Amino acid sequence: MVQLDSAVVASQWSSMEVIMYMLSSGRCTREHLYLLLLIIIALGFHTVEGVWPLPQTVTTSPERYPLNSQAFYFGYGRQSAAKPGCSVLDAAFKRYFSLIFQDYTSGNGPLRFNQNKPFTVEVSVDHDDCESYPNEDSSERYNLSVSAGKASLNAETVWGAVRGLESFSQLVYQDEYGSYFVNKTEIDDFPRFKFRGILLDTSRHYLPVTAILKTLDAMAYSKFNVFHWHIVDDPSFPYQSSTFPDLSSKGAFHPMTHIYTQSDVRRVISHARLWGIRVIPEFDSPGHTQSWGKGQPDLLTPCYRGSTPSGTFGPVNPVLPSTYQFMTKLFKEVSSVFPDSYIHLGGDEVGFSCWKSNPDVRAFMQKMGFGGNFPKLEAFYMESIVNITSALNKTSIVWQDVFDYHEKIPKDTVLHIWKGTGYKTELSRITKAGMRVVLAAPWYINHIAYGQDWHNSYTVQPLNFSGTDEQKKLVIGGEVAMWGEYVDATNLHPRLWPRASAGAERLWSDEQQTSSVDKAFPRLQDFRCLLVRRGIRAEPLFVGHCKHEYQGI
Repeated sequence: MVQLDSAVVASQWSSMEVIMYMLSSGRCTREHLYLLLLIIIALGFHTVEGVWPLPQTVTTSPERYPLNSQAFYFGYGRQSAAKPGCSVLDAAFKRYFSLIFQDYTSGNGPLRFNQNKPFTVEVSVDHDDCESYPNEDSSERYNLSVSAGKASLNAETVWGAVRGLESFSQLVYQDEYGSYFVNKTEIDDFPRFKFRGILLDTSRHYLPVTAILKTLDAMAYSKFNVFHWHIVDDPSFPYQSSTFPDLSSKGAFHPMTHIYTQSDVRRVISHARLWGIRVIPEFDSPGHTQSWGKGQPDLLTPCYRGSTPSGTFGPVNPVLPSTYQFMTKLFKEVSSVFPDSYIHLGGDEVGFSCWKSNPDVRAFMQKMGFGGNFPKLEAFYMESIVNITSALNKTSIVWQDVFDYHEKIPKDTVLHIWKGTGYKTELSRITKAGMRVVLAAPWYINHIAYGQDWHNSYTVQPLNFSGTDEQKKLVIGGEVAMWGEYVDATNLHPRLWPRASAGAERLWSDEQQTSSVDKAFPRLQDFRCLLVRRGIRAEPLFVGHCKHEYQGI
């Protein structure tokens, strides 16, 4: 039997490295070598786990290269427009070093074969957009080539480089002894859709800033690029407005502990930027505004019982000039705080009963020639709000209800499809009208079911609707929604991950290459374990275990 001395065992070499050591030391006879090869075959060769979401094209080789945390470097290519000092990439290098070498501690690490051979990830980008924010036109394309001693990452923008760094980090693996390796790999990659979002609802339950930041981290691991912040709603108004401070002081669950200060919002936006994630706030009106009325008198419509006020309030009052003066000031502030060119204005689920009961509203409708057509009144209101944000150079996103009510809105407005039944018909109707669309209806994953319900998200075909090629180009992407009726910081991440990652692959990857849930399952299992090792409380897909189980409990 072959015996290895303690020096070999302590070095934590891979099986192939042990063979090379034995050969070079003269201790390995032909019989010993044959026995070692049988052991390796019995244990099985390591297969590269791959990247989630699946790149557009990827070629891997069994040829692998050892990595050593003490001889591993990130750097900028000579021709790169971005140079040292680039805030996005400098921060990314630090993050990904820690993500790749999870057990790294400064000082003495374990000995490794060929430990003196350095490995460099060289990044080159075409545009120096280091200090900007990602936007709707930002390219995320990248090319990654991994060879002996070097990985070359080329991208048009820093945002594409960040996506490429994520892919590289997922290619690195450890053998049974803890040594790090990466295989020879070629990747050419880009997203199928430009808009790949996650919605968090921070009104129904307040989510601490730390929970939001961790969500942004996990989003980047799945290559999501839009954080749709449904920041306020009926239950609470946690956004602390500098213009109207009473909105949160009277409308939040608690005026001190359950609010997002201006500093909190800047922190979220800054964290998201470094991951290449856009932050799009939603201030939904005229419905879903009960919390607004607590801090802004006369904003909501007084409801009537017969000829007397009932003491209850309905949607925003659309007939008062003061309403639009308030909205102009609020959205001017919001536009200055949130740098993205998009803003979500809501417009969904407006109940008309309170408007119908109010004599001032009915009189206004007669004056405007609306008769008893209350959808026309909502259209009047939403058109006015869209005009306010358009004047602030913002592109509006609105829920599909706004289109359903035949409202006259600018052609660059984005319609957000959320109604689960008949969304394919809605895709056809809206795109036929020449409007752009974000699809969310099949990805309301706050709805849970026993078993592997991620299949539902994975098998969605966003472009499988009746329409021309030009219509299908108007589908700019999709969004995974996590509404907060039953979700707070205690269960946010297990409910969101890795189920949201199924939608992430559908929105990033080629649909024909990723049509099988059976093929996706082992890959998603591995990715779930990667999330767990990175500190994300991602729930299991089925029976099994991770090599590195969650350590946070």
